[in-house]
Amino acid sequence: MDMQDILKKLGQLGIIPVIKIDNVDDAVPLAKALCDGGLPCAEITFRTDAAEESIRRITKELPDMLVGAGTVLTTEQADRALAAGAKFMVSPGLNPKVVQHCVDKGVLITPGCATPSDIERAIELGLGVVKFFPAGTYGGINAIKALSAPYPALRFIPTGGVNAKNINDYLSFSKIVACGGSWMVDAALINAGNFAAIEKLTREAVQTMLGFGIMHVGINCEDDKEAEAVAKLFCSTFGFEFKMGNSSIFCGTSVEVMKTKYLGERGHIAIGTNYLERGQAYLEGLGFTFNMATKNEKAVYLNEQFGGFAVHLLQR
Repeated sequence: MDMQDILKKLGQLGIIPVIKIDNVDDAVPLAKALCDGGLPCAEITFRTDAAEESIRRITKELPDMLVGAGTVLTTEQADRALAAGAKFMVSPGLNPKVVQHCVDKGVLITPGCATPSDIERAIELGLGVVKFFPAGTYGGINAIKALSAPYPALRFIPTGGVNAKNINDYLSFSKIVACGGSWMVDAALINAGNFAAIEKLTREAVQTMLGFGIMHVGINCEDDKEAEAVAKLFCSTFGFEFKMGNSSIFCGTSVEVMKTKYLGERGHIAIGTNYLERGQAYLEGLGFTFNMATKNEKAVYLNEQFGGFAVHLLQR
């Protein structure tokens, strides 16, 4: 994967688990828990002596997992991480020597930046994405929005203080690639070998980010006359507002009656998501495929049907 492919993948995943591993024997079970929970990605920090070997074991056992090295403070650490299989580097601050070393090797690095001076130095070194750290301490999403005004081409990966309660505050801003977080990989859970809990927390984090939920159900009808009759029945019975459209009639916001049969044997179900691209990537990771001819900036249909119903993702 080249740097742009890695950035695209990080953007699709949305959350980068930031991990401190004390025992290398925990590395692979932890990585499997993350993958099973829906996040096949990890930033293994060089805060312990186990980091290098943990990266090596994970990349060998789970080659499809996107693994990077965090807290990279020296060029020697960067080289060790690369040799172990890391695909990207993260550092808490901007060390020009380390950044230039990675740039020269064609390796993605996101150094920590929190001030305009840091950012201008990063831009001078040719970077288009930086880590904003520690995000919570330095003003969070409001600070990032303020910094984006004079540097509109720059994108950010906020880390530090990001959690389940504020993850979508960050990700809803277009300049955010992804967020680094550790709330689903608490060190106490890792050291206790409680990988089931980590998988559960990871799954909850992904679902909080994506926000899947039913938006409306579509009903296929043969023609305008049948559609109008069905729609009026719903509206008169349940007090829904009757909204005539070109190809369908909405009954309030929860029922759509199609004037002609569209996708789906029986109709369709619209599943809302906070992020259309991330939702699509997540479902593709589960093995589903999409009818790209139906895709627009707000929606896309899956090829698979559920109980005779077509399903499409809908951007909230």
